[in-house]
Amino acid sequence: MLAAGNSSRLGFPKQLLKWKDTTLLQHVINTVNEVELDEKILVLGAHFENIKSNIDAGETIVLCNENWNKGLGHSIAFGIKYIMESLPNIENVLIMLADQPLIDSNFLNEMMETHQLNPNNIICTLYKNNKLGVPAIFNKIYFEELSQLNHDKGARDLLKKYYNEVISLNGMSVIRDIDTQEDYEELYKRYH
Repeated sequence: MLAAGNSSRLGFPKQLLKWKDTTLLQHVINTVNEVELDEKILVLGAHFENIKSNIDAGETIVLCNENWNKGLGHSIAFGIKYIMESLPNIENVLIMLADQPLIDSNFLNEMMETHQLNPNNIICTLYKNNKLGVPAIFNKIYFEELSQLNHDKGARDLLKKYYNEVISLNGMSVIRDIDTQEDYEELYKRYH
């Protein structure tokens, strides 16, 4: 789970925005806890202490990427390097963001089932305009390249590079990023 950004367009940590009966980030943690995973890792960065003290991480491993300002790709690389060094038995990684509250455990389970049937493929989410993105599942064979990311596009370039290895699930009904106050208010009104 990636939640390292400083929410510059909002001006305050969007991870702590109210969602349902909790916060955006806690909602994502709770959703991930409904899915059977070997390990759960949360990458924080900006506002680390404030965010960490306002969530219940449970058994989730919480990491602090002090170079969060280098962008989403760097946070992915930071998390992957941790896995490669500290959890070498991990065979696959599911990457997701903290600002996509409509992603539910059913969608994540569908991704995982698709990956089990196609273990060497990248399973990702199809957005509007045929864009590919996260949540996405990558096999260990992609870890080295993921660990080299260092920009704000996340893993998008890898999804393009390995396009023939990608299986995408239609996420158009569940992908609604929250980048501005207006995004949040619109989504909040619609789903509360």
